[in-house]
Amino acid sequence: MTTVTTRTIEYAADGLTMIGHLALPAGADRRPAVLVGPEGMGLSDVERRRADVLAELGYVALAFDLHGGRYLGDPEEMLARCMPLLADPDRMRGIGHAALDVLRAEPRTDPDRIAAVGYGTGGAIALELGRDGVDLRAIATVNGLITGRPGETARIHCPVWAGVGSEDPIMPPAQRDAFTAEMQAAGVDWRLVVYGGALHAFHHPPVDHIVRPGVGYHPQHAQRAWRDVVDLLAECLPITE
Repeated sequence: MTTVTTRTIEYAADGLTMIGHLALPAGADRRPAVLVGPEGMGLSDVERRRADVLAELGYVALAFDLHGGRYLGDPEEMLARCMPLLADPDRMRGIGHAALDVLRAEPRTDPDRIAAVGYGTGGAIALELGRDGVDLRAIATVNGLITGRPGETARIHCPVWAGVGSEDPIMPPAQRDAFTAEMQAAGVDWRLVVYGGALHAFHHPPVDHIVRPGVGYHPQHAQRAWRDVVDLLAECLPITE
């Protein structure tokens, strides 16, 4: 592991001042980079720590913001903002591109070697960047199996890995099937891992506020999903090429 330097980054997106978390590995050379998107509640210490761990592995990592520096612990407030956002691919792409611009502008980032990893809403944004034709090396989405506009998925030119809990009521089997059918029809190199017995947001440690029904932490599968993401990055975005 390497020594990590972190800093807060402010940038504009979706009419808000976003507050992202940038983590840099030791050294001065350019490194492959990872964009990290949070669940619908917004950027928290969970995603910040994931960015730090990625930097320990040697990546430049930016955990991006969704709500202008706010964490929406009230499920109703979160849904009121996220449902319209998830229904608007252009808004999602705008948020993703703004964060991507910040990551690319970092001198330590190799702009030709970037991956996007996202959870829930953040995962949907990662997919929309791919559907918008962004040159990414890999996309990983957990709990974010959102289908896109017809024909645009063919613009994804990198492997897509997706993870979901078998008991996730927000991403039920019909949603999974629609997502994988879309990926297959577009000729995408895709993988779907279904984690048995896991609910929605199974990767996220318990929180100290009310959550929606069907949401719950599964520590074993959380570790497995993280290993799967790291393996994807090692395959598609190795530190040394």
